[in-house]
Amino acid sequence: MDLSTPAARRAFILQNTRLQRPPHTPELDLHLADEITPIWKLTEEDLAEIGLPPPYWAFAWAGGQALARYVLDNPGVVAGKAVIDFASGSGLVAIAAAKAGASRVLAADIDGYCEQAVSLNAEANGVLVGFTDADLTAAPPPAWAEVILAGDICYEKPLAERVLAWLLAARAAGATVLIGDPGRSYFPRTGLDKLAEYQVETTRELEDMEIKRTAVWAVP
Repeated sequence: MDLSTPAARRAFILQNTRLQRPPHTPELDLHLADEITPIWKLTEEDLAEIGLPPPYWAFAWAGGQALARYVLDNPGVVAGKAVIDFASGSGLVAIAAAKAGASRVLAADIDGYCEQAVSLNAEANGVLVGFTDADLTAAPPPAWAEVILAGDICYEKPLAERVLAWLLAARAAGATVLIGDPGRSYFPRTGLDKLAEYQVETTRELEDMEIKRTAVWAVP
């Protein structure tokens, strides 16, 4: 299977997901995988055989759902502002920011498949979202970014340390920085301000429990 072109990746996403609404953000429609979609049944070996990285973009993770919920309920955080959704995945948080009135939204994810997932999901919700697959942590945070949103970034230690350092630099430069996290292993236990906490419905296929207590935090 050749998935090297944007058109092929777009077709693959459409064939292997279905349009549905995440439990915690029922206002939004996303192309997601679940137990009745083909991609749900693919093993790691299957994914490697077709040259597909783990399809994080096919799921609405707890941290992203909480962060999107917070943005939708508190639109003043992003309204009229330039926003980056870091490690965007499906684009859930980016789309929430666009719905809440952000003037510019850039979804950033190093997985190139996310570009088509974000595009399809933005179209489904009638919003415009830009995309980059550049590793933003390789350079200082963009000066134009007024708000940076990051969900579920602390599941691997090296990644968490690098991203948190980058987010701290963004806050020092004046950006508002919000993080959604359900208690991942490498999430910092101190130094952040809790803004909200939610009980987010998920699945035992993805998490260790069906309801994840998930918080939104601000970098002070």
